[in-house]
Amino acid sequence: MLPPGIKIYIATQALDMRKSLDGMSTIVSQTLKKDAFSGHLFVFCNKRGDKIKIFYWDRNGYCCWYKRLERGVFRLPRMTGLTCNVSPSELGLILEGIDLLDRQRLRAL
Repeated sequence: MLPPGIKIYIATQALDMRKSLDGMSTIVSQTLKKDAFSGHLFVFCNKRGDKIKIFYWDRNGYCCWYKRLERGVFRLPRMTGLTCNVSPSELGLILEGIDLLDRQRLRAL
């Protein structure tokens, strides 16, 4: 459950997953032109599409949540611009491996 008012931004460009918290903060503020201290969630995917990082500020420090798929890729919505906004429920579907366009779930291992 996310607090009300939290926005979720998915970056349209792939991220080098070796980026540190400071590197992601720089991308959020300089490339995406957003406030890294806002508490909003910033979702980054790698080029292959099998890894996701969720970056956010939590009261007194940066947090990063990371997920790697053993098989398949995350099915992100079609995006234009620097970011795409999604709802918390849509983010949950993406993290479960469900394609938002086809509504098909990845097979469980």
